[in-house]
Amino acid sequence: MVPLLLVLLLVLLLFGAGFAVKALWWIAVIVLVLWLLGFVARPKGGTGRWYRW
Repeated sequence: MVPLLLVLLLVLLLFGAGFAVKALWWIAVIVLVLWLLGFVARPKGGTGRWYRW
């Protein structure tokens, strides 16, 4: 019974980690798109950037 519970726990952990990694990839893609849009849509006059760093 204990090995079965350990296997089920391992499956749940791997499924949760996979979901978290996939969510982080989507967040990274969204941030990249926003950064590129901000880079393209920066003010025309001068070298001002839309971010402070």
